[in-house]
Amino acid sequence: MSMLTPPGMGGKYRITGDKYPRMRRPRRRGRLLLAAVAAVVALGLIGWGTVQLIDVFGGSDDAKKETAAAKHDCPPSPSPSTAAAVAAALPKPAQITVNVYNATPRGGLAKETADELKKRGFAIGKVGNAPEEYDKKVTGNGILLGAPGATRGAFSVLGTQLKGAAQKTDARTTPDVDLILGSTFQTLDPAQQATAALAALGNSAPQPSGKC
Repeated sequence: MSMLTPPGMGGKYRITGDKYPRMRRPRRRGRLLLAAVAAVVALGLIGWGTVQLIDVFGGSDDAKKETAAAKHDCPPSPSPSTAAAVAAALPKPAQITVNVYNATPRGGLAKETADELKKRGFAIGKVGNAPEEYDKKVTGNGILLGAPGATRGAFSVLGTQLKGAAQKTDARTTPDVDLILGSTFQTLDPAQQATAALAALGNSAPQPSGKC
């Protein structure tokens, strides 16, 4: 054994002459694994980018479905002719005969209210105390009472003169409407305010629900 041979080493590791055994380094498996992971990530990013480009230029199926559903759910906007027809369907104040009844303990309230409604263009029918079923039993500003057809026009027009009046229908077949004054009634809405409300009612048109 040569003096250069490390203790305990012999055989093929025995150093003789000027030759030395070469020690092989362990393979760097970590580097190979890291390179493989990096390659997989790169391929994934390329695939994801391709899908995004297809969605941008072609539009995804979900987006197309949502757009189609939105178009289906949105009703058509009312045309100017439709709005004009709605306004024309409303009766004029002169076409509405109002019976004014006082259901409060204050005397003369029905006549004062009827006189004011007449100044504002309404036709006046009966004026007096409220029927027994309503006398001293109406809470709030009052009640608008009429045939079922009154809900489609007369109630809306007369309602511009008195905010907070409840609406109720009965079995009558005549076009007249009752205004029964309630316990909190003081006076009709100011004429200027009522005129503006009436004008807004005539100019209004059905609006589609939701955003389209």
